[in-house]
Amino acid sequence: MSTGGLITIAGGDTPPLTTGREAAREAAERELAKPVYHQDEPGLLQRALDRFWEWLGDIFDRASGATPGGGLGLLAIALLVILAAAALWWRLGTPRRAARSAAALFDEGPRSAADHRTAAEAHAAAGRWNEAVQERMRAVVRSLEERTLLDPRPGRTADEAAAEAARSLPAHADGLRAAARTFDDVTYGGRTAGPDTYARLRTLDLTLDHTKPILTDPTP
Repeated sequence: MSTGGLITIAGGDTPPLTTGREAAREAAERELAKPVYHQDEPGLLQRALDRFWEWLGDIFDRASGATPGGGLGLLAIALLVILAAAALWWRLGTPRRAARSAAALFDEGPRSAADHRTAAEAHAAAGRWNEAVQERMRAVVRSLEERTLLDPRPGRTADEAAAEAARSLPAHADGLRAAARTFDDVTYGGRTAGPDTYARLRTLDLTLDHTKPILTDPTP
């Protein structure tokens, strides 16, 4: 029997038990807080992932509703963006190329053109085409320095060497620029060279070695 907010239980000679509403509520909360009642609930990470996917789905639904063609139109736009990004990456290379493209051509002590050629051929024989291309480009520049067509200068980049050499070897200006660009691509741009790439650079090196330069007047 309930009287005045108290629960009274009568039974024989046992004195009645009374429990206040506040005490009953606290007891119920303590009982429901036990782990046994929550063991099947998803964890914090799972709840966070569920919220994230709900949020992402909501954004996709809104975007598809505002895009001509609905979901298919949105998918087509996403594919176009991905293709454009891939084409841009292929054209420009990875960002580290732009950050390091001005690094010096020679990263070791002075070596002769013959030394660089020997190293290039050894790398090529082992199939290490990136290293072979790098050493062959160094052989080209060192050979031009040995022939006094370039002044030996520490810190010179491949692009600078190509531009300076083109003044006395104008017929090979395009080949020199292409060689410098190839050197930058494999050294700083994350590109991978192959046997054809190395063969072109090797041919340029041998051709330049037998090309008579055009003497220019050093005074303006």
